[in-house]
Amino acid sequence: MRLDKFLGETTELTRSLAKKALHREEVLVGGVPIKNPAVQVDEHSVVTWQGQRLELVGPRYLMLYKPAGVECTGRRGRYPLVTDLIDLPKVERLKVAGRLDVDTTGLVLLTDDGQWIHRVTSPRKQCPKLYEATLAEPLEGAAAQRAIEMFSQGLQLEGEEKPTRPAILELSTPCQVRLTIEEGKYHQVKRMFAAIGNRVERLHRSAIGGLTLDPALAPGECRTLTREEIASF
Repeated sequence: MRLDKFLGETTELTRSLAKKALHREEVLVGGVPIKNPAVQVDEHSVVTWQGQRLELVGPRYLMLYKPAGVECTGRRGRYPLVTDLIDLPKVERLKVAGRLDVDTTGLVLLTDDGQWIHRVTSPRKQCPKLYEATLAEPLEGAAAQRAIEMFSQGLQLEGEEKPTRPAILELSTPCQVRLTIEEGKYHQVKRMFAAIGNRVERLHRSAIGGLTLDPALAPGECRTLTREEIASF
């Protein structure tokens, strides 16, 4: 990696500011001042800037318990971002692997590994996601059985060319349900229940693939994934 790119990865310096720092001999590689931005360095190089050791960050893999009122998008707007909840350097480089709506709570995965995000979110992978929903209208008797059958066959959503993939609907109570889907269409869970004349009042994602939200996490907290959890996708 070029030294100026390394500085951009490990500091807040822009490419032009990095070149100025090099020209002022503020950057040392192996204790030697370097002016040439094209000098090659790697993770084993001892690079310091203004006396501080610089080290590459990433890749990082996190599980976060998203509370309501927090955005998963990278665009700052009315609500805070999920990355605002994380105290790590270069946190803006973390991307969400499977977004949640602002009012939906639960499991969110973040990483700066683009290939891993693809493994989690690609439709071809058919990665199951488990949601727990509170419904406005109870599902009981024949209506409940009919809903289970319709979800298992796939639903035609408004604005979509193809029906959803088969989904597993389970009833805990008439208004408390669990839904497992293998897609991530826009507002999919809410739209699926709207298609059968119901409405989701509260929505929580509890699992992605074989990874379940850690019960030790409180809303707004996160932890690093284990090697086994990372490799499960």
